[in-house]
Amino acid sequence: MMEGKKNFSPKAIAFDLDDTLLRDDLSISDFTVQILSKLHGKGVLIIPASGRTRVSMSSFVERLNCVDQYIACNGAEIWSGKDHSLLRRETFPLSTAHQIIEFGRRHHCYAQTYDEGKFYFNQYCTYADAYARASSLKGEFVGDLDSFVHDPCCKFLMMDEPEKISAMLEEARQVFNGKASVTCSKPHYLEFNPPNATKAKALEVLLSGKGLSLSEVIAFGDSLNDWSMLSACGLGICVANARPELLERCDDTCPSNQEDGVARYLQKHVLQEMSL
Repeated sequence: MMEGKKNFSPKAIAFDLDDTLLRDDLSISDFTVQILSKLHGKGVLIIPASGRTRVSMSSFVERLNCVDQYIACNGAEIWSGKDHSLLRRETFPLSTAHQIIEFGRRHHCYAQTYDEGKFYFNQYCTYADAYARASSLKGEFVGDLDSFVHDPCCKFLMMDEPEKISAMLEEARQVFNGKASVTCSKPHYLEFNPPNATKAKALEVLLSGKGLSLSEVIAFGDSLNDWSMLSACGLGICVANARPELLERCDDTCPSNQEDGVARYLQKHVLQEMSL
């Protein structure tokens, strides 16, 4: 742990789900549930923050059974953990949404957008099938997204080979500078959210309603869409399986998602300190 942060006592714990808290089989261990429940019992806020939609996150929120509020769609939405009601949402202007769709079409990319319970995709391929299995969402083929999107939305996702996505990420960040937050949660994902929709911004808004600040939070993550909160919070921890460029920049590391790294770190560095 970085010098000066060894005695850090958090008011909140924020964490990504996929490849961070969730094991590779998308399960949450009993040990992880127990550790987070103990922290919650000591007054610490437990805040999942994911690129997933509300429907895709809800079963994990229920499994933890100690979540007051949670962040979905990379920070575009904040939801109540008690009744799953919407507390905040950021959306794209339609003009920007159609520019993003055109960007994907120009790169001949698989692309999808969402409502609360489904995702809508532009081409049949293995990406759509794999996403449906991983997200527990139903998908619907709609062909041309440009003709389909008529209402405000908060997320677009494109998928392709990691090398192509990496190049597209750099281009998209230039093209949509100030118009969209562009990031990746997996090497073959390229994600577009409204410019104010980042995990750090959503976390800041959530905490302000509790009289807390980002400096009082420990955050855990593994990928580029987590970096905003990892870098903004009082302590930013990467799981051992995180992207190499994040491992080089974070405050500290913990064991991998397969080893319940988040819970083991919290048990050793937070719960034990609270018990002294």
